[in-house]
Amino acid sequence: QVQLVESGGGLVQPGGSLRLSCAASRIIFKIWTMGWYRQAPGKQRELVAAITSGGSTQYADSVKGRFTISRDNAKNTVYLQMNSLKPDDTAVYYCNYAANLGGTPFGSWGQGTQVTVSS
Repeated sequence: QVQLVESGGGLVQPGGSLRLSCAASRIIFKIWTMGWYRQAPGKQRELVAAITSGGSTQYADSVKGRFTISRDNAKNTVYLQMNSLKPDDTAVYYCNYAANLGGTPFGSWGQGTQVTVSS
């Protein structure tokens, strides 16, 4: 079974930074568009950022200029660098994959990693 393993979450003060990591199996990483998603309490899961195998990126308007998605093809890992964090960024963050930017993710959801932004 394909696994996506997220890590890097934690508690951070407003204005702080975190870097999330997601390790995926090689075949997934090579082919599909990788994405970071988040779900806050009482809200629907939403796309945060995505990156294609070729390096094209997409961001939610709420994180543009603050978050950066990147990938390390040698490590089959996708990262989400989060700067200038706000309390509204508090959520469980998940990674998954889709056929293209804007596509519906179709992998199994993992446990995610909790990000809490609070003073």
